[in-house]
Amino acid sequence: MNPNFADYLLKKTQKDYNQVAKTFSSTREETWPEIWFFKDFVQPEEKILDVGCGSGRLYKLFKGKEIEYFGVDFAERLIEIARKKYLASKELKEGGVPPVFLVVNALHLPFEDNFFDKVFSIAVLHHIPSDKQRVLFLKEIRRVLKPKGELFLTVWNLWQVKYLPLILKWTLLKFLGLTRVDYGDIFVPFQGTERYYHCFRKKELEKAARKAYFGDIKVKYLQRNEQNFNIFLRAKKI
Repeated sequence: MNPNFADYLLKKTQKDYNQVAKTFSSTREETWPEIWFFKDFVQPEEKILDVGCGSGRLYKLFKGKEIEYFGVDFAERLIEIARKKYLASKELKEGGVPPVFLVVNALHLPFEDNFFDKVFSIAVLHHIPSDKQRVLFLKEIRRVLKPKGELFLTVWNLWQVKYLPLILKWTLLKFLGLTRVDYGDIFVPFQGTERYYHCFRKKELEKAARKAYFGDIKVKYLQRNEQNFNIFLRAKKI
């Protein structure tokens, strides 16, 4: 993919999420059941980074864990919502550790090397355009992880019946030379926007993690319901 077009798609995604921030946040008040087990990976006093934190629902899952939580997202309006929700909470008034929510481009994380014990990224990587930028995204996460620190990441599994018409449409447009997106890229309508997605397969996600020099990589499906599965990756900085 042309780098300038990839940059355009990133800015478009940022604009789309700012546009739908209120609706997006209201439909994601609760953490998806299939990732409830993520809280078991978090230990007291750890530094935790949530890349693409949105309105902060993963922090809600981790509350009470006595961690240092940092949530980053490039959608300013989602970060505003997260701050309003959690920075004035009852727990903080009683002496809890305040979360940190920052507007950040995940390709350029504003943290020192070897800073975090764990990094979580829920449904974000599929919004990063081009193989090159997806690997850069993962390399940047690896940079800020401590040695032996772990990454826990999910992407949508778009290879299911309801998305096949979109996959066929954008594959045909690519074959005919009528679009600048890559094979496996689609746009999904949502609240008056068309959000960019890359349709990952398990092997492709594992390959991207290896290119970013992660080790001990495990990839599997997480079942949302009878029809829907997400793809889950767990990897370690070695």
